[in-house]
Amino acid sequence: MLFYFIIYIFVYMNRLLEIFRNKYFLSTAAFAVWMLFFDKNDMLSQYEYRAEVHKLQEEKDFYEKQTAQVKKDLNELNTNLNTAEKFAREKYFMKKDNEDVFVIIKATPKD
Repeated sequence: MLFYFIIYIFVYMNRLLEIFRNKYFLSTAAFAVWMLFFDKNDMLSQYEYRAEVHKLQEEKDFYEKQTAQVKKDLNELNTNLNTAEKFAREKYFMKKDNEDVFVIIKATPKD
């Protein structure tokens, strides 16, 4: 029984060696290895490019949202006088002549 098993393995290994010695298999394997690891556009580079594109797409979405918010705020400042006054008071500490402004800064707890 063991003898037949050894012969089977030997025949199977010879068949594998025939396949691996085939010039078409070798050229295809060499091409695949070259494209996966040594080419300018290898798999690692493609993965890095895809990650960078994803990161840049997220940044683009973020900045588009920020731009829309700024345009909305600008429109609000241009059309509503109370909003413009509130913005000037909060951002630039502007006041009327008969007012006193007290700036209160909350202390952050130290760890």
